[in-house]
Amino acid sequence: MTDPSPQTDLWKLVYAERAALAADLTGLTDDQWATPSLCAGLSVREVLAHLTAGASLGPLRWLAGVIRCRFDFDRQVAMRLAEQMGASPAETLERFRATVTSTTKPPLPTIAMLGEVIVHGEDIRRPLGIRRDYPIGTVTRLAEYYHGSDLVVLAKGRVGGLRLAATDGPFAAGSGPVVSGRTVALVMAMTGRSDCCDELTGDGVPTLRERCAQG
Repeated sequence: MTDPSPQTDLWKLVYAERAALAADLTGLTDDQWATPSLCAGLSVREVLAHLTAGASLGPLRWLAGVIRCRFDFDRQVAMRLAEQMGASPAETLERFRATVTSTTKPPLPTIAMLGEVIVHGEDIRRPLGIRRDYPIGTVTRLAEYYHGSDLVVLAKGRVGGLRLAATDGPFAAGSGPVVSGRTVALVMAMTGRSDCCDELTGDGVPTLRERCAQG
């Protein structure tokens, strides 16, 4: 028997994170579903619908939507999100559950899909006071990806000239003033969540916080 391919391995991590998020959101009240997420202007429920949309949108439908929205990517995101909201929070969650093992995706690398569910999962969990202890290998792999990429979200450019060092795992990269903290907090800061800089320490934190605020 051969070892699983790297892509198969990555999809298993995506499935695990989707399942964990669905479990964490079971039993939320209507008020909790309406809680503002860390994504500006979007509720917890809307961010979950966005995740469902991403797991339901193959390259052809993605391109058709881009053309329909006249290459306004924000408009396409809003349109696809609305398609997946459903009539109630319970339906929003059921639609997301149906995508747990989906390998459908826009024209993005698979690890970007892992980033979507972890980063947006934190966008949802943190305002609700839910904490997930991620497998360190999973978040380390994601931190390494974001440190070297500006695809989908600006990350590599945001942390240029800084030394990132995890306090809970092996992730370390870059050179310059130090930013240290839990790996998941480093991931969230790399993807522009300025509030997560409160969890970080080091001489490089003010620079990173300013860059997050700039978008």
